[in-house]
Amino acid sequence: MDEDAREQALLTAVTTEHFVLQTSRSATIAESVGRSTIFMSMLSAALIGLGFVSSGGHLLRPYLGAVLPTLVITGLLTFARLVQSMVENEVDLQRIQRIRAWYHRRYAADQEFFADALTQGGGMRAEWAAVGSRPGRRHMLLTAAALVGAVNALLIGLGATLLSGLVGAAPGLAIGVGVVVALAAFAVQVAYINRASISLGR
Repeated sequence: MDEDAREQALLTAVTTEHFVLQTSRSATIAESVGRSTIFMSMLSAALIGLGFVSSGGHLLRPYLGAVLPTLVITGLLTFARLVQSMVENEVDLQRIQRIRAWYHRRYAADQEFFADALTQGGGMRAEWAAVGSRPGRRHMLLTAAALVGAVNALLIGLGATLLSGLVGAAPGLAIGVGVVVALAAFAVQVAYINRASISLGR
């Protein structure tokens, strides 16, 4: 294979990889939206059901006993997958930026095309800065995973409050226990997101 044919084959392979990575990013985003929507729809349906059974006191506890654990388990599974999707999306972005840097070095060194892929220093902060984002711990609170994590924390806190009430705790104490448990659950989930981000070199 002569040099021109090799160059053309390499360009075709890199261009195809760029397209595949962008398609993969779109797929992870679509999956994240779909999973979040399913979970929030389940939560909405559960709240509507709660409105129907709240008038009958004898139905309230069995309903919450069945629905609340289901929501918590579904929420935690959704959260875990959203974090995985976030990692996959960031890895794809990192690879795309490397390809864009190759385009610049190989074909556009004297132009501004793709230059942003070279000027950001390195790491995932650089990759995100090149597409107009500034990742950090505060940025993590704006992700779909953090949104679902916050809902999970509220549900877990609610469960803790109800359990405290069942064992005879005073209402104020039961609410206090629920608040503490909810905050702890949210902190654990945020720490999980941050650990996943650190593994990517943020």
